[in-house]
Amino acid sequence: MPTPPYPSLAALDALLGALSGTGEARRRQLSMVRRELESALRQDALPAPARAGLRHLLGEQALAPYLRRAESGALRHRLVAGRRPPTSEHTNQTRLVCLDLLREAAGLPSLHLAATGAPALRPVPGHAQLSALRRQLDQDLAGPLSPGRTRLTAVLALVLDTAARSGELTGLRTTHLTGDHGSVYVERRPQHGTTAPVTGEWLPLSPLARAALDRWLAVRGELVAFAHGTSRFWVSLRPNHAGLPDENGNTVGRPAGMPLEENGLITSYRRGRARYGLQHLLPEKLEQLRRAAEQQREARPA
Repeated sequence: MPTPPYPSLAALDALLGALSGTGEARRRQLSMVRRELESALRQDALPAPARAGLRHLLGEQALAPYLRRAESGALRHRLVAGRRPPTSEHTNQTRLVCLDLLREAAGLPSLHLAATGAPALRPVPGHAQLSALRRQLDQDLAGPLSPGRTRLTAVLALVLDTAARSGELTGLRTTHLTGDHGSVYVERRPQHGTTAPVTGEWLPLSPLARAALDRWLAVRGELVAFAHGTSRFWVSLRPNHAGLPDENGNTVGRPAGMPLEENGLITSYRRGRARYGLQHLLPEKLEQLRRAAEQQREARPA
């Protein structure tokens, strides 16, 4: 890996390498911010001290011009239709959250940058839609299901019961279920924090979720047998490849039954929503379903 051109970027890379408690999606977002900061430095868009030290790079005097330039699209890594348009409100908000995370990790006080200009969250399904989804899942479980639909049904039933985030779901292991599958242990990983301790809780599962998990565990057992075993709860359905060639340039194959990472889980939700004709019951994003389930849980009497 080439040496970063400025001492502040080398310090930022060390800080990013030491971060813990961040999911795959957040890591990608932090990498975006790092690329933008390097572009801003190369374009001489930041004060000179920002090249020398991390605290200057993440200081208010450097962040103000960085944000203006980033939101304008001038720091985009790739062209969009041959140009660099302004970044979306969602990207702008993500950038602000990442900066507060970096400042906190560097021992700097939070600027609470995300408190202003936050975009409206995508709408979530209402109570009637969630009830209809539960009825559909219950009906599906009464008949034959493909492995893909079995896995998706189990994911949906678990989200409805626990309001677990995608990163929390991919962290599940078979040991996080009680023997009768009546409860599941979920490690809560707050989306906007890296220093908050990871907390866990045992949550009861509905009859629907227990039935869905029973079906999935039967399918999972057959898949994992091909991959020499894993305790991770969600696994792949078919063989694929590792994404990188071996030393001879050959594709490295991976059998079915390998652990499913967060991005794979999100992709399976998006594809399953379309493949199984569930667009009228499922929102576009898994996170929208999670927030709907969370709201419903909070509305229940204690």
